[in-house]
Amino acid sequence: MMELDDCAFPLLHGMLPASDPMVAFKDTDVALLVGARPRGPGMERKDLLEANGKIFGPQGKALDKVAKRDVKVLVVGNPANTNCLIAMKNAPSLKPTQFTGMMRLDHNRATSQIASKINKKVSDVRRVTVWGNHSATQYPDLFQAEADGKKVWPMINDQAWLEGTFIPTVQKRGAAIIEARGLSSAASAANAAVDHVRDWVAGTRDGDWVSMGIPSDGSYGIAEGVIFGYPVTCKGGQYQIVKGVEVSEFSRGRINATLKELHEERDGVKHLLA
Repeated sequence: MMELDDCAFPLLHGMLPASDPMVAFKDTDVALLVGARPRGPGMERKDLLEANGKIFGPQGKALDKVAKRDVKVLVVGNPANTNCLIAMKNAPSLKPTQFTGMMRLDHNRATSQIASKINKKVSDVRRVTVWGNHSATQYPDLFQAEADGKKVWPMINDQAWLEGTFIPTVQKRGAAIIEARGLSSAASAANAAVDHVRDWVAGTRDGDWVSMGIPSDGSYGIAEGVIFGYPVTCKGGQYQIVKGVEVSEFSRGRINATLKELHEERDGVKHLLA
């Protein structure tokens, strides 16, 4: 809080510290659920999910009771998709569409990799999609991506780079940062959270879409029941799944793999889904 004061942000009018979610989420317009238990040595993913369920279940209950009825919730803490599902299921009076998991960091990573490959500015690259889970199974899809109104894949046309460099670089970027600095992504994750909320509230660029982890609704064959990374557009404080994106056999295999992991995570925390 002292550092935020010292930044002298012109739009920061006040702060209130809280350790009780019933206090923290009172009349909240936007809730960023950042705090999560990190994975420790020898910790299985199911143990991590169990530990985080004890965080995100109560936070969902608090949002349900005291947040504004149109609150927008972004879950940043990993494993973000399933933590988001836990929070959502513990807030039955809120709409499922008010809960989102952060895929924007993966989206930004993919955009940056594409821009570097084709020697363009990141602002020139549009229509990138990251499908599925915010994990090493996610599928960064560049087949619909464009730069200056032209598809980027014909500019690249390198399957070896796609499978051997691009996809694994995006999937494993978080681990690479941990290895390099000994800590998880910080500034890039915070920036992605700002990007996510800004677009959700203010709208996406014309002719572009972004990736958000949202409750599956059957689109693209993803049955309801998980928080899944989809391409979306935002307008008027609402998001809509982009329809008609071509999904090749190659893409479908990758999407199915990340969906399988999400189903496994969901099944592992069924007892936490109120």
